[in-house]
Amino acid sequence: MLSVDEAHHIIIENAQKANCQTENIGLQNAVGQVLQEDIFADRDLPPFNRVAMDGIAFNTKAFLKNGNTFKIEKIIAAGDPAYTLQNLNACVEIMTGAVLPQGADAVVRYEDVTIENSIATVMVNSVNALQNIHTKGKDVRAESLLINKGVALSAAEIAVAASVGKANITVSKLPKVAIISTGNELVNVGEIVLPHQIRKSNSFMIDAQLQQWNINATAYHLNDDLTEITVQLKNILINYDVVILTGGVSKGKFDFLPQAFDELGVQKHFHKIAQRPGKPFWFGSNNDAVVFAFPGNPVSSFVCLLRYFKPWLQTYLRQNIENHFYYALAETVQFKPNLTYFIPVKLTNDKKTVKVAKPFFGNGSGDFVNLKNVDGFLELPVGKDVYEKGELYKFINFRNI
Repeated sequence: MLSVDEAHHIIIENAQKANCQTENIGLQNAVGQVLQEDIFADRDLPPFNRVAMDGIAFNTKAFLKNGNTFKIEKIIAAGDPAYTLQNLNACVEIMTGAVLPQGADAVVRYEDVTIENSIATVMVNSVNALQNIHTKGKDVRAESLLINKGVALSAAEIAVAASVGKANITVSKLPKVAIISTGNELVNVGEIVLPHQIRKSNSFMIDAQLQQWNINATAYHLNDDLTEITVQLKNILINYDVVILTGGVSKGKFDFLPQAFDELGVQKHFHKIAQRPGKPFWFGSNNDAVVFAFPGNPVSSFVCLLRYFKPWLQTYLRQNIENHFYYALAETVQFKPNLTYFIPVKLTNDKKTVKVAKPFFGNGSGDFVNLKNVDGFLELPVGKDVYEKGELYKFINFRNI
């Protein structure tokens, strides 16, 4: 069996060799997508001396020379064209976001001003030049690099792109994905379930997670029949970039997927990883598609999806991958098998308000109900029997926390 790191390396290498296309899409549809162009400032930001408070604007030299009263010669709103003070001893009423008038160099907020009969009286003793003014180019200068390609676009990057006029934006094209559940025991969610049957849940779990990564997958189901599996898979492999399967890859008498892959010419990159849960994971590819065949137990499938498919997807999309988060165990854990252990954990605060990972062991890889209690998995590396409270380990999350 491969180690977790060896399997990860093979998967990343496969993704690096893949040819990910790009597409130009509307900015309103770009959140979560991976940017594939550098974004530059088309002008200074702010593009003018921007007023940062509602109040009055005037020249500080006039304040020092003539005192704290000013005749109001105009009211200026945000969006009004630039204005020039006609009398340097006068002032204007001005709103947040407006262009600072030529000749004025400070703004005093309304809370510090009284106004009567078009005369403004400043109620503070001192006023500084550029007070309450967001000066032109203070944030960035024209032609500055604002966003590097490879970034997954959040609301922050969308706002920046909009500010420089990017109505359309170049992003990595998402792969076309098929999700395949396998097994005679599975029935659709809305059907009557017999005592010997279970409802499909793995495919819904995987699909829901893929949606969080902006992928709208197509779901299929294959019964435990080698001929049916081979015929259906042949067509699916041709029509999709990625095929994700659950079940049918272990050593059972009806686990036909490895044989079907072999008959269809899908190259096996590995089968089985020294980990728990998720050991029987099968990974391969052909000229048309990459195949992730996860074990049928739901926790096993979920761990493999998060630990292996997610980094494959990020690498395939040419995303700049962030560093991992590490959290401390909230209690000591013993685990003797010579395997990497993915332990379900909930993030909580200790007495010092430091975030720690509290194990929720559940009842094995079939206990998907336990997942509702946790935030993700802590990856406990092979080579130890005892993992002490307070030790830091890699955290793999599936909640937005």
